[in-house]
Amino acid sequence: MTITRDGRTWAPEFLIAIDPKTCIGCGRCFKVCGRDVMTLQGVTEDNELVPLDSSADDDDDDDEFVRKIMTMADAGNCIGCGACARVCPRACQTHSSDPAALEQAA
Repeated sequence: MTITRDGRTWAPEFLIAIDPKTCIGCGRCFKVCGRDVMTLQGVTEDNELVPLDSSADDDDDDDEFVRKIMTMADAGNCIGCGACARVCPRACQTHSSDPAALEQAA
């Protein structure tokens, strides 16, 4: 349990998973997270992940993948604020404050 600046209690809910079947790769969660917890990747026809080159033109990678999804990049950097969950239109993220779930997700 954590205490906010004005003394209220608050329990952080840390991001432990992103469902690749539900994620549409819109990037909203990535945009609100200032901690580099997630990264956008392409998915090939064979269901393999392809890193996206952020320095390249967006159209350059389109032939390599069939869709984009968000993946966990640095779960340990999550502070449990829940901003990503609030903006996700598909509710594809799993959050937890349970130490056992956090350990299993690491």
